[in-house]
Amino acid sequence: MAAPHIEAQNYPIQSTPLLNPSQTVLPQEEPNDAQLNHSLQRLETFLRLFGFCQYSFLSSTLSWLSFLLLGVGVPLLVSEFSNCSDCDKYEIKSFELEILISRSLVAAISLLCVSHNLRKYGVRRFLFVDSCHGHMSQFREEYIQKINGFFCLLAVCVLPCFLLKTVREVTRIVYINHGSWCQSAATLFALLISWTYSNIIYVSGSAMFNLVCNLQVVHLENYGRLLERDLDVSVYIEEHTLITHQLSKISHRFRIFLLLQFIIVTASQFVSLLETTGNSGLINFINGGDFAVLSIVELVGIIICLHAAAKITHRAQGLASVTSRWHALVTCNTNDGSQLGNPNNGANTGAARVPLSMSYSEGELESLDFVPQPTTTQLASSTSSYHKRQAFVTYMQTNIRGATVFGWTIDRMLINTIFFVELSLVLFVLGKTITFTTK
Repeated sequence: MAAPHIEAQNYPIQSTPLLNPSQTVLPQEEPNDAQLNHSLQRLETFLRLFGFCQYSFLSSTLSWLSFLLLGVGVPLLVSEFSNCSDCDKYEIKSFELEILISRSLVAAISLLCVSHNLRKYGVRRFLFVDSCHGHMSQFREEYIQKINGFFCLLAVCVLPCFLLKTVREVTRIVYINHGSWCQSAATLFALLISWTYSNIIYVSGSAMFNLVCNLQVVHLENYGRLLERDLDVSVYIEEHTLITHQLSKISHRFRIFLLLQFIIVTASQFVSLLETTGNSGLINFINGGDFAVLSIVELVGIIICLHAAAKITHRAQGLASVTSRWHALVTCNTNDGSQLGNPNNGANTGAARVPLSMSYSEGELESLDFVPQPTTTQLASSTSSYHKRQAFVTYMQTNIRGATVFGWTIDRMLINTIFFVELSLVLFVLGKTITFTTK
């Protein structure tokens, strides 16, 4: 029995050179793969810290208990047991309850929707950076840049609002008696911790949607460069089919999140408007400042989502224009001897440099990198190649996709419609409250 035991110990050492040949290329890709894995692990650690990674019953329970304790319980306890002699005069407690309900709802929706998708797909599949899609190695640097941009966007959105919230709480402590300074400092610390926790969860949901859209924008921007290569039309169609399939998945995973966030934020804005304009008492920065902070944070989250959805839709719709121009330039830049009517008279003997530029609006200068100035050497020496390209252009023009919410495409037209509808409703409510107040 001792001899087999010795052989079993030596077996892994002898079998080491017999590893799978596909594993031998890993050391060459290790530095870049390590950077991408580090970025994904850092993102997952952040999501786990704020309770988004609910992979088990225990983690789900701890996540929601933390949310109820920090996001809801702490502000309620502070509001109930704070020593505020002028709170009834300024109606601070009633205002704080409405603000807390709105803030907790948008944060709970963000936590629920993102955690559901992460539990179902995992971080890699949720962001479409897993190797099975065949794009991880090609766009690794862009993936790392976009993931790092997630944290920058989160800091830019939360930090200014945190400073405004801090100024508001300090102002309230100074002008309203809360008892001892130790109690006031503890109250300030508890409120800021609760506010930061809830709003980071809310903004993180919008930032995750923005990150998923930006990662797909990388593929859309690369599609123009793909047309530079002398490939078969079926390759272009297959790549576009993969992109549209991923856009459909993104729309399906975030449709409930976008719809509920928009409804609750709109209702919250109406409540804020009614409370500040229909109230007969004194409204100032002490009791009404949280309405301003809440409105700014909620609108920032909605703007992030709408901007990401409109951007990915605009990029996807622009592919039809790119392919149409590509087809026209390839057809026109062939030699006279390769006309469609004379397929046997010759072929294109030189490479034609075909710039594929796009028309941009003055307000979207960042789209200048959407498609570089590509070149193509694709031949148009036969009727068959021409018809293939024509069929490809027809396919692109009839398959314009983008981010949708239950069938409604989120583009600039829809955003303009939402803006004017919201403006009309706000003016209507404002007119009713002003009329009621003057009476």
